[in-house]
Amino acid sequence: MALTLASCGGATYEETRSRKASSQKNEAIATKNEQPAAPKAEKPAALTANNWSSGRVVSQAEIDITGIDNCFVSSEIPDAIFAKMQGKSWPDNCTLQRSDLRYLRLLHCNAEGKPQMGELVTNQKIADMVLKIFRDLYDHHYRIEKMHLIDDYDGNDDASMADNNTSCFNYRCVPGTKNISKHSYGLAIDINPLYNPYIPIRNGKPFVMPPNGEPYAFGRDTAQFQYKIDREDLAYQLFRKAGFNWGGSWSRSKDYQHFQWAE
Repeated sequence: MALTLASCGGATYEETRSRKASSQKNEAIATKNEQPAAPKAEKPAALTANNWSSGRVVSQAEIDITGIDNCFVSSEIPDAIFAKMQGKSWPDNCTLQRSDLRYLRLLHCNAEGKPQMGELVTNQKIADMVLKIFRDLYDHHYRIEKMHLIDDYDGNDDASMADNNTSCFNYRCVPGTKNISKHSYGLAIDINPLYNPYIPIRNGKPFVMPPNGEPYAFGRDTAQFQYKIDREDLAYQLFRKAGFNWGGSWSRSKDYQHFQWAE
């Protein structure tokens, strides 16, 4: 008589082994599913635009990680920046409200054509327009040597110009006058000022500011040098299209670095 491996009503050995294997498999799957999910990777602090200091050269890999749109941002004036401005671009007699201004962080192509972080303080009325213009300049690889707050120069416009620093807000008078400058309202921007000097007429003679910009002050129609702003220049075209006036068009004094909002 053939023997079986099961008692009455019981499972065979093969059935029992199969059920045990299936149970162990299910337990393994359940255990795996109960494992905590791996934490989501965060961007390293050094690779986020908010942590890039003014003047920092940035790699394309860093830009790709943080996102190009996050490299052109406007915000209300942060406490740390406002504290830095005190007694410099924001003197005790400043008549503006803090809320009138915006703090801009933006990339530009430096003297070597490399992406570099810059910062500006502008009037809130023009902040978005300025961001768009500088984004267009960046996309076209337009070179701006440096873009620090003028507070890094203790609010001294002469020192900022001599260092070819691009800047905007600085509560001050027009040099040599008692007239409040458009820079006092954050409505004027000076771009690559060493190579695009301000040339007021004083005592009937042209006076070059900054003094080390004199080689770039005269004969500009035929002279060729980097950073020169003229009517063929992209910065000129973008600012004029956006509704800014250019100091290089003034009939008497010339201010080749200067674009101011025409209200």
